[in-house]
Amino acid sequence: MSIDYDVVIIGGSLAGRYAALAATKLQAKVALVEPQINYGFIYHHTFCEIANRLQSLNDAAGFGIHTNHADIAEKCHISVAWQEAMLYADGVAANIRELNSLATLAALGVDVIFGQGEFQSSPHLAFAIYDNDKKSSYSAQHQILRLLRGRTYLLASGSRPAIPNIEGLQATGYITLANIWQSLKKPTLLQNWVIIGGVPQSIEIAQTLARLGCNVTLVIKYPYILQNIDPEIAQLLQAQLEVDGVRVLTQTLVTQVRQIEDKKWIQAGDKAIETDEILVATRQKPNFESLNLAAAGVKSYCDRLIVNDKLQTTNKRIYACGDVIGGYDFPNVANYEARIALNNALFFPRLHVNYQHISWGIFTCPMLAQVGLTETQAKRQFRNHEFLVLRQYFKSLTAAQIQSETTGICKLIVLRNGEILGATILGVAAAELINIIALAIAQKIKVKHLANLAPVHPNFSEILTQTAQEWHQQKLNNNPALQDRLESFFHFRRNWNL
Repeated sequence: MSIDYDVVIIGGSLAGRYAALAATKLQAKVALVEPQINYGFIYHHTFCEIANRLQSLNDAAGFGIHTNHADIAEKCHISVAWQEAMLYADGVAANIRELNSLATLAALGVDVIFGQGEFQSSPHLAFAIYDNDKKSSYSAQHQILRLLRGRTYLLASGSRPAIPNIEGLQATGYITLANIWQSLKKPTLLQNWVIIGGVPQSIEIAQTLARLGCNVTLVIKYPYILQNIDPEIAQLLQAQLEVDGVRVLTQTLVTQVRQIEDKKWIQAGDKAIETDEILVATRQKPNFESLNLAAAGVKSYCDRLIVNDKLQTTNKRIYACGDVIGGYDFPNVANYEARIALNNALFFPRLHVNYQHISWGIFTCPMLAQVGLTETQAKRQFRNHEFLVLRQYFKSLTAAQIQSETTGICKLIVLRNGEILGATILGVAAAELINIIALAIAQKIKVKHLANLAPVHPNFSEILTQTAQEWHQQKLNNNPALQDRLESFFHFRRNWNL
């Protein structure tokens, strides 16, 4: 059998395009099978930014600060602001599409195939592309447009919203994270929203809509707004959402949805809530059912592909990255997985994923970012006396006081020897700050080196130094023998100076 490509990437996500670009830089011969990509995340982040700017203008007005320009003042009106947001988001999305376009990849040497297909195993493993996006059994050879034969394959096909089984939901109608931005392209913004599900994007959207003047109810079945973050941080973030006007219902199940006249009603626990629109954002379902993975010997479990720590599936020639292997939908995590999988696929499978130093963030205001272990996770792996929890609040920063951004906390989890296990930051510039901790964890830089930094003043990065300096204080407080030695030393020095 002749091999046409070093790697065939089954795309459908930005991680797939990222992997294709990376493969060209390694001089590999690569094919990318690409259905349509949803660029809704660009609109999402753009609207978050606009909502935050509007909030800043409102806060400034609260201090008696008013603009001298009538056109800027008019933009504070919600309908005008919404139209401006749509135009701005369209422009940003167009620019991002151009940067990540298939034409750009093709010009760099990627063989781009726009369409859908599936694996076939006979007579040799290959990926079959079908005519008119309509595929049937791979035995129907007359419908196959092309067979892609790769030495290896990379699954980066992304995911789609998984819809919960709620009585009346289908009949009443709803929107999802995949189509919310198309639904929002209307002259005016709907005022009443119910968001079902606690995922990072649902929390971001809830706050954004609230800051744009909407009435928002966020319904989550778990005790905290997010399962995998520090409970203390989760409570602070929930409090901020409520300050912004989001009604948060935790430990609540939606049991029924009804359409009454022109309004939608949901039954959430013991509460009946009237709303204009329902956003379902519970979880994502990987896109791999149509790929005929059984023919390739690729197994899945609980709606996610089974992979080892080299990101190989149960077929050693087929790798996977991103949403198809589960987890939250974070582009930086998917791209990290794509790098590992691609290098293993093209060269020798020797690289292993290590999520301990991979950070992720939620674009709320203030932002939440996390890397490594939380306090709860550390308690599961270590005894209480083996690690320390260091915390510092943003209100202690001069920069935070100057910018009136005092809401926030930095928590570091460290072993007693100073090794950093993890961090969670809620506050301004959290996305930038968490990357410093991620680098420290990856390079095994101990907390004492963070404590000895001298950041530019005033600056939000001082929160890292202040938090790290708590390590010395806690070690001293928890070590009476060390306190006695220090007291004896200073007593001797005082007497010696005399």
